[in-house]
Amino acid sequence: MTRTETALVLGATGGIGGEVARRLAARGWQVKALNRSAARQAEPGLAWVQGDAMRPADVIAAAEGAALIVHAVNPPGYRRWEELVLPMLDSSIAAARASGARILLPGTVYNYGADAYRRPIAEDAPQNPLTRKGRVRVEMERRLKVAAGDGVRTLVVRAGDFFGPRAANNWFSQGLVKPGRRVTRITYPGRPGTGHQWAYLPDVAETMIRLVEREAELADFACYHMDGHWDADGRAMVAAIGRAAGVPAPRVSAFPWWLAALASPVVPLFRELREMRYLWQEPVRLDNARLRALLGDEPRTPLDEAVRATLRGLGALGQGGEADH
Repeated sequence: MTRTETALVLGATGGIGGEVARRLAARGWQVKALNRSAARQAEPGLAWVQGDAMRPADVIAAAEGAALIVHAVNPPGYRRWEELVLPMLDSSIAAARASGARILLPGTVYNYGADAYRRPIAEDAPQNPLTRKGRVRVEMERRLKVAAGDGVRTLVVRAGDFFGPRAANNWFSQGLVKPGRRVTRITYPGRPGTGHQWAYLPDVAETMIRLVEREAELADFACYHMDGHWDADGRAMVAAIGRAAGVPAPRVSAFPWWLAALASPVVPLFRELREMRYLWQEPVRLDNARLRALLGDEPRTPLDEAVRATLRGLGALGQGGEADH
């Protein structure tokens, strides 16, 4: 399907924002990307607009004529979350109210607490978060629901841990493997035997856009869960990395959570990673029944293909971009 509508993307230099922006452009959308350093950006197919997501006037001006606002912007390195995340969302809500656009928000599992675990989590499950980021996420959705009652439409798509060839800020690229280094060992953060849910970014972006294309069937506040790739015991992802890297029996070591604990007082990233450790100790799985009821099949790249593309994009398959066999 080709489109002639306009979309504004906040966070187009990031993993999910960039993936959605490129796919929208490929489908014929006119895509504007808001950035504080727009003159230095060169992603083809996107119209870069100078502006700051913290300034409502900038987002309102950039969203003029837009049918969709992709709110995929986050503070870098998890810094100043409580201070920045909600004001940025308020800017997008103001812009959507002025333009009539629908907001598309990439959701997370942070919203849920222990009362939702050990069974697939539906979209209407109680949200009792355990962490600061989880509470911020719940407040984001509360504000969007309130705005939906005033005509601001929203689409939230939740998925598991992101990985992909252009995704740098995630557990796959910052924990399991090392970008730019051929895979010889894997560091795994999870508890042995505990399931973990993964989401390949190109599949997430494709799912989001297929939902956007069903605008007439979406509620004013619409929320859908993806299943992605469910690793039932933590071994499937490790094995897929080994196959893609040509290392049938890769060495696997545990993530040094003790180091994260020691460094937490002085390194914000380690403090935030430590706060989310529970996601590696509990089998947190989203239920995609509602998504399948609307779309039929969920877009899903085979795991080996997705992992191989990710490692190639991270420069972790040797000089030729392929595993040495």
